[in-house]
Amino acid sequence: MDIHNIKEDDVPTTSAELEAYEAKFPKTIQSNINAKMLEERQKFIDKQPSDGEMEEKIVEHLKQIYDPELPVNIYDLGLIYRIECWTNEVSMLKMCKITMTLTSATCSFSQVIVDLVKSIVSRQSGLENIDVDIVFDPPWGQANMTDEAKLAMGLL
Repeated sequence: MDIHNIKEDDVPTTSAELEAYEAKFPKTIQSNINAKMLEERQKFIDKQPSDGEMEEKIVEHLKQIYDPELPVNIYDLGLIYRIECWTNEVSMLKMCKITMTLTSATCSFSQVIVDLVKSIVSRQSGLENIDVDIVFDPPWGQANMTDEAKLAMGLL
């Protein structure tokens, strides 16, 4: 490319060409960069799951985490009270808060269970963080369990 005959739609390939292009079209290069960045950001946003879709993905992961003392996953056991997901406006990734309980306030595996729930972040793309809130009101009871969980424990 002849640096003296640069056109706006030319693509500079050397530092001299880039310098000449920026001198001749100072605003064009910045607006092209901004447009490309916005286009890439929109593509990224379009690929992200909705809040509801992320909540469904979280449930799938929770169904793979079993209470170490029982042969039932923590979701079917009824330990999960609420899952809320939203988009971090800066990173455009999902943030989630899980409100859950334990079968007992003195559960010796409470930290293990919480760590397993938080580890979902490392296995789910598009997820930036999970905050886990342990509550004991309302207290957990067998009524919280799904029929599948009751069947697995011989309660049906």
